[in-house]
Amino acid sequence: MTTKLSAQALGSITTAATPAYDRSTLKAGIVHFGVGNFHRAHQAVYLDDLFATGSDHDWALVGAGVREADEAMRQKLKAQDWLTTVVEQEADSSAARITGGMIDYLKPGESAAVIERLADPAIRIVSLTITEGGYYIDPASQKFDPTHPDIAYDAANIAAPKTTFGLILAGLIRRRDAGIQPFTVMSCDNIPGNGHVTENAVVGLAQLVDPALATWVHDNVAFPNGMVDRITPATSPREIALLADNFGIDDAWPVFCENFRQWVLEDNFPAGRPALEKVGVQFVKDVAPYEHMKIRILNGGHATIAYPAGLMDIHFVHEAMENKLVSAFLTKVEQDEIIPVVPPVPDTNLEDYYALCQSRFANPKIGDTIRRLALDGSNRQPKFIIPSALDRVQRQQSVNGLALVSALWCRYCYGETDSGAVIEPNDPSWSRLTAQSKLAKADPKAWLAMSDIYGALANDPTFIAAFSKALTTLWEIGTKATLERYLADKL
Repeated sequence: MTTKLSAQALGSITTAATPAYDRSTLKAGIVHFGVGNFHRAHQAVYLDDLFATGSDHDWALVGAGVREADEAMRQKLKAQDWLTTVVEQEADSSAARITGGMIDYLKPGESAAVIERLADPAIRIVSLTITEGGYYIDPASQKFDPTHPDIAYDAANIAAPKTTFGLILAGLIRRRDAGIQPFTVMSCDNIPGNGHVTENAVVGLAQLVDPALATWVHDNVAFPNGMVDRITPATSPREIALLADNFGIDDAWPVFCENFRQWVLEDNFPAGRPALEKVGVQFVKDVAPYEHMKIRILNGGHATIAYPAGLMDIHFVHEAMENKLVSAFLTKVEQDEIIPVVPPVPDTNLEDYYALCQSRFANPKIGDTIRRLALDGSNRQPKFIIPSALDRVQRQQSVNGLALVSALWCRYCYGETDSGAVIEPNDPSWSRLTAQSKLAKADPKAWLAMSDIYGALANDPTFIAAFSKALTTLWEIGTKATLERYLADKL
């Protein structure tokens, strides 16, 4: 017997914590683009905790999106009164909570309605989780690409834009013209300097519309940097069934995640902000050391285990950590090549941080998949792996491990595991990656010819040599034997 999640049903649910506040007192203060699993397990949970203290009820969330998938999510959440069940899981425990901080979700495609809400003076923050690939960044330069067709369209149609950045800019124009203070734009994505990257996108688009507008945005709109962290797998029928079986709750799109969560924010909110420091958010002057650590060690670690595990037909992340070769490979790459080029972080021991990452990766309850970690390598490798390799070659240090990570990604993009199983497309640029991987089987340098991804590494003799040897070895003896050779310092 299950209970269909709804506001009316909250009083009858005893297997999960329910909102400890009167949702009718909530008023919108934040519009959030990208209402996916991570947002609902992270920002929405922090706000739910804050509202439970009895304060800041004028900072409720309004969802927004621009993709077809956003409308599917909207319909699911609308049917359950914008409520979400969040299941926090550790190896020896599971607990469910229902968050109620979202009070509306704007219909994707209705740009006029979205712009109208963005122009509302009550909206003081616009936040985003639109994934690493959603910022129109040139992979090699890591700068905003103003030539992208979506951006060109919005520049010519700013009154009725289609992208997140077009809608944000249109909302800012409306506020400027009405004399309303601009909202703060807060990225919650895993991108180095995510506030700067977001500012470059909004200002870059504004520059195409009107240079004076670009100057106004630069001078008047705040884009705080932030580091966010919580391992949050995709929802599948497995999670929906687990929630129904273990907690008796029928939620169309629940979120499963680990207990751990972290949020470090630059305190730059001219229009005001909720008092999130009350519920564990760290406000600092400089986020860079924290995000550098997280992106290089945690996200880089995910990228390190994703492709060897995928090639060896390992399905879950915790299963990869149980594989002695994969876990030893991760530790060697981290300790020999990644951690040594991560700058110091205030009050943090990097080895301890890595040990925490290991235990998080090994959590058997999460159900995080290797395929999720391997997703979108063309956007993630330039952020998570390539910068560490570039730092090392600039210091004339070994890159054998990081080159092998890159070679494993190349081998994965061939589209076939070591056993011959088909790897389904797992990147927006999959066709291109597969074609280059096939060329690289005979000539490894063909993979590095993607200079828009590899940047300066594409022509670095040390990296080229290490990558070529690693990829050739993978094709000659397979993933397992290559890892063994690397771990024995014979690669």
